[in-house]
Amino acid sequence: MTTIHYVLCGFVALVAGLSIAGPRGSALGLVRLGLLALAAGLTLTPFAWLLCATIKDPSVMMVHSFLPPLTSWGSGTLTLDNFRMLFRGEATAHGTITFGLYLANSLFLASTQTVVALVLSSLGGYALAMYEFRGRTALMTFMLGTMMIPGMILMAPLYRLLYGVGWLDTWWSLLVPGAVSAFGIFLFRQAFSQVPKELLEAARIDGAGEVRIWWQVVMPLVRPMSGAFCLITFLGSWNNFLGPQVYLSSQEKLTLPVVLNQYLDVYQQQYGVFLAGTLIAIIPAAILFFALQKEFVSGLTSGAVKG
Repeated sequence: MTTIHYVLCGFVALVAGLSIAGPRGSALGLVRLGLLALAAGLTLTPFAWLLCATIKDPSVMMVHSFLPPLTSWGSGTLTLDNFRMLFRGEATAHGTITFGLYLANSLFLASTQTVVALVLSSLGGYALAMYEFRGRTALMTFMLGTMMIPGMILMAPLYRLLYGVGWLDTWWSLLVPGAVSAFGIFLFRQAFSQVPKELLEAARIDGAGEVRIWWQVVMPLVRPMSGAFCLITFLGSWNNFLGPQVYLSSQEKLTLPVVLNQYLDVYQQQYGVFLAGTLIAIIPAAILFFALQKEFVSGLTSGAVKG
């Protein structure tokens, strides 16, 4: 462990000790709040640095850590040229492509994969939790076993399979392999196991079909788990770099992580444009996180207390 690791461990231990010993309103409680405020400030520091870097001129990018002195503010130090260059558009064989197209590609792929994975994973978890059939235990064991296989090992055979069916350089190469998640099926199976079977029997007596029971009866009861799964799936697809880099070759079909990396190539390192694109790429994920924050916390803690 390095010095920073020891400092962080000591800080966490200090906050934990104050949380146990210091009641609210006491001196120890105020110290605890001060330490938590300090920790929050340190956490937000990289975001403040990113925001400052996006509006700095390339000539002062590496000179000042955050913003230059107030007396030197001007068009030569602070500018919006990084954002202008980002949305200026670039000429390709397929025409001029703007950064908005890459943003739309990532939004489409992440949203579509999240919806498809939510539907299929919840259906798989519903079947494993609500039905008794031969081979269910073996199927669960096999499914959990696949989670221990690193995804890197499967990239070569998956690439060969996608080449055989003609899906290379298409969005099918990203949507179909990510349509079902063994992790998602396991999560929903655990959540559905807590739903009383009497609710299903009552719905069947009222004439509801299995699809209607799954959608209108069971799914609303596991809303926190659904929110947590949607957030995890969306962020995984939004930040996916290796998949689009390997399976897509057309410039107009690339996603944000791949395109942002192109601003830091060997011949032209546009750090300001790269950081401006990074700031924009953070916004959709941050909006989704704050929108699903309560469901995410509730979904992760659901089932922690039995009863």
